Amino acid sequence: MWGPLCPRMASMKKNPVNSKSTEPKPLDLDLRPGQSIELLKELHILTREGKLNQDSRRKLKQVLHLFQFIEKILNELAEEDVAKLAKVATVQTPQPAHVDSMASGLSLADHGAGKSYLGFIVYDLFFKQMSQGHIYGIETRSELVEASRDLAKRLDFHRMVFLNTSVAESSQSELMPSQIDVVTALHACDTATDDAIAFGLLKNARAMVLVPCCQAEVAAKLRHNKALKLSRTPLSELWRHPLHTREIGSQLTNVLRCLYLESKGYTVTVTELVGWEHSMKNELILARYTGRPKAGAADHLQALLAEFGLTDSLASRYP
Repeated sequence: MWGPLCPRMASMKKNPVNSKSTEPKPLDLDLRPGQSIELLKELHILTREGKLNQDSRRKLKQVLHLFQFIEKILNELAEEDVAKLAKVATVQTPQPAHVDSMASGLSLADHGAGKSYLGFIVYDLFFKQMSQGHIYGIETRSELVEASRDLAKRLDFHRMVFLNTSVAESSQSELMPSQIDVVTALHACDTATDDAIAFGLLKNARAMVLVPCCQAEVAAKLRHNKALKLSRTPLSELWRHPLHTREIGSQLTNVLRCLYLESKGYTVTVTELVGWEHSMKNELILARYTGRPKAGAADHLQALLAEFGLTDSLASRYP
């Protein structure tokens, strides 16, 4: 989940003249009441002496900033559930099945969880204070899953569940509920973000929080058909050079994802997660389900696929 910096970042050298201004300023940990210091140490965000680990400054800034978006969504969903339950309580009729789901608390599925930094922080700052609700961490590397399970047990984070499976296969797991409220995917690589979206649609997710990473699939398809497209339309100049192929492929991938979500009844906001000095993979996609598909989103999606010669190859990804 927390890979090395982008090569462009790694190769950047500090300007000696401005080195003083570019040095990271000390980060004051504004801890919330009851926040687990032990968790921050276990995640190596703090040293054993309780001091900030300088190597973790980047990841800490990212995950705390992302938590602010997630917390807002969780609070909104919790308020919606309270209102719905109150309304149901005033009606003397058999309760629909979704009422039981609301009464059991909110659920969040974190895809490509890695060491579960995000899941643990969200649980510590939100779910720990709630009497109900679960977080599900989905990760393919068994050693990371076992480590997360062990840490959750030591910290008594008993409503955290970790699955050693892929994003695509997790939707069929018996450990997963039939409905998930929030789906997150922080730096899920390449098509894993699309798998997270498919999971969210299958589980009727009420919100998705996505930070895509390494979108290589579309760029590869553009590169494969480059000779044909260059003779067909001036638009192909956008990906004639290899660097532009990668960049336009990444941009187009996220545009298609947003249109797809809108066509499925989500309202979508695209914004920046944190400053570029912390991560080059910085695009944050926030989707909230409204049940009202955006007019024309599906048509625009298909038109873009056709224009870029991607209709056949991506038909199954955007059904």
